[in-house]
Amino acid sequence: MTKTKRMVLLSTLVAIALVIYLIEAQIPVLFPGIKLGLANSISLVALILLGWREAFLIMFLRTLLGSIFGGGMPAFMFSLAGGILSNIIMILLYKYLKKYISIPTISVCGAVFHNIGQLLVAGFIINDLRIYVYLPVLLIAAIVTGYFIGILSSVLISRLEKILPRL
Repeated sequence: MTKTKRMVLLSTLVAIALVIYLIEAQIPVLFPGIKLGLANSISLVALILLGWREAFLIMFLRTLLGSIFGGGMPAFMFSLAGGILSNIIMILLYKYLKKYISIPTISVCGAVFHNIGQLLVAGFIINDLRIYVYLPVLLIAAIVTGYFIGILSSVLISRLEKILPRL
């Protein structure tokens, strides 16, 4: 794939992730901090198909632009902390354990660490670690949503692998 085609693909993935993020932000949530995280599937797809730098770039740009268009500074801090931590975990798992664990498992681990990153920021902002009482609820949600995002990412990857070699 040429540099130009790679840049166009990366830009398209950022745009898709941003649109998904903004649409999902409009869906009401039952519990604070719990949402499906569909935009994270794009980062996971990028990690597997393009590499860790591209996955990190997509996460950062989606977080930055999503916060500008619909969140503000607190949303940026929460999303960035969760995104950085979850991407680091997914990158390490994929790099060293991809033969042994599935994409949904990598996604679940990413979702769990995304929530941990967000709670770290929340604990820092309110200066109280009792916020971690909420962690079990977030972990249950992370397992469910992370598994769903992993399945979705697996399907996207299998379909994109058929298209990308022709680009």
